[in-house]
Amino acid sequence: MAEILQYVHKDGFFHRLHPFTKILFIIVASIICILVTSIPVLVLMVAALLVLAFIGDLHREVIQQLKLVLVMSVVFVIITVITMPGGETIGHIIPQGVPVIGGAIPITTGAISVGLILALRFMVLIFAFQLFLISTQPRDLVHAMEKLHMPIDYILMFIIALRFIPTLQIEGQRIHEAQLARGYNPGTGMLGKVRSVAPIVIPLVSNALLRSNVLGLTIDMRGYRTGVRTHIRERKFCGGDYAMISGLCVTAVVFAVIAVALPALVF
Repeated sequence: MAEILQYVHKDGFFHRLHPFTKILFIIVASIICILVTSIPVLVLMVAALLVLAFIGDLHREVIQQLKLVLVMSVVFVIITVITMPGGETIGHIIPQGVPVIGGAIPITTGAISVGLILALRFMVLIFAFQLFLISTQPRDLVHAMEKLHMPIDYILMFIIALRFIPTLQIEGQRIHEAQLARGYNPGTGMLGKVRSVAPIVIPLVSNALLRSNVLGLTIDMRGYRTGVRTHIRERKFCGGDYAMISGLCVTAVVFAVIAVALPALVF
């Protein structure tokens, strides 16, 4: 089972980058994808991130989560079609031949366009953050956030929440498998998936609360708030960092020039 946002032990291109370089990468990618409303440009950004994942030997981990990303993207498009009708009508979710409610939810070109833009933005942000998180060790991330003078309490909450995501995913899968081994049959189809949620969520939340109590005691025992903290290893900027930063700066400048000179291409 592929774990979500879990650090992957490798020695690829992204793993050798300094955390500050990867933070700059996220900032540039996020700003560009939020400002851009051109679907071809957003598709190009998604393709570029997949190429970077392949270069960094992280394409398997990214592709493993592609199913979840595509499902969420389809949900974005459906919600947009239902809530934001606008433009030329090309069809209806409920056929016009249905009595009383026929043709009630139109499918318009404007809604599909907005839905695709939101879905592609979501994919860009998810892939960018995923490349950052699965290639950065938690200790390096903590050190980088401390260098940015962030409060240690917020750093601790962020790291714990980030680490709990794969832990809860694995534990939820184990609870589901244990219930199936005991003969529990929620049924098939969408209704069966809905029925299987409650028997998983209840013990999962109970275990998470117990785990949080143990974690609090562990933090106190290890001398949290004792003062000065030391680090065994501090990452230094290398040639890959300078190359990546240069590429990001060139990308930002090119985007700014195109946005000013030819705004129709990106907006």
